[in-house]
Amino acid sequence: MRHALPLALAALILGGCASHKPEDLDGTWINQDAIDSAVKSGRITQTLNKHGLALEWKLDVAKQAASYTNGFEAVDGHLVTAKEPWEVRFSGDQGQQLGLSGDTLTTNDPEVGKQRFVRSKTAGNAPLGGSFERALYQAYLGGDWKIVEGQGKGAVVRFSDTGSVTGLPGPDRFALCLAGDCADMGGSNDSLWLERNQRGAPWMFKRDGDTLEIYQAVNLAQPDEKPQLTPGARQWLLEKD
Repeated sequence: MRHALPLALAALILGGCASHKPEDLDGTWINQDAIDSAVKSGRITQTLNKHGLALEWKLDVAKQAASYTNGFEAVDGHLVTAKEPWEVRFSGDQGQQLGLSGDTLTTNDPEVGKQRFVRSKTAGNAPLGGSFERALYQAYLGGDWKIVEGQGKGAVVRFSDTGSVTGLPGPDRFALCLAGDCADMGGSNDSLWLERNQRGAPWMFKRDGDTLEIYQAVNLAQPDEKPQLTPGARQWLLEKD
């Protein structure tokens, strides 16, 4: 009998640790695995431009709303939290299950299988996809880069997680191409947009460890065809300090 109470308490504690309230789903969740893979491989397009790969979820239990983006399109659904596993229902009788394991959100997509997400630390009022983008920029381009070849040689370049860039001669804003039309135009090559005063152009780039090469983008398509971009002359070679 003297063991009954401790065992009961242990069962209660373990049961409580294993369960979650629907409200625990609230917030913005980003695909950290995708970010880590992009940083490790150096490739953005090949890592992120995969069928069915979700980059970010926004969940609001009170409004029974759920949205996710793959970097190209936003998909809205109805969040059902009556019982676990929770579910997001989309138009066309499609659905996706949600679960929580510790601080990790898991989704189970019939086509791509399970994906894992962590809660964003910088969500704020960012639009859908904005929190993933900021986390990717910080992980992929954060820190100091020095121009070792090209105009402005010797200058220190800094890419911020909000899309500003300093140190490159000319541009003061940038955006990495994650998916969609810009990814299609570059084929298997990675590309980014550089601009100043809201006027800019696409560029190609290659990241290899602590080196970043930025190339002029050459359009191989005819005037009446969709742009087909390929790397041209190298404009800058940057090395991470």
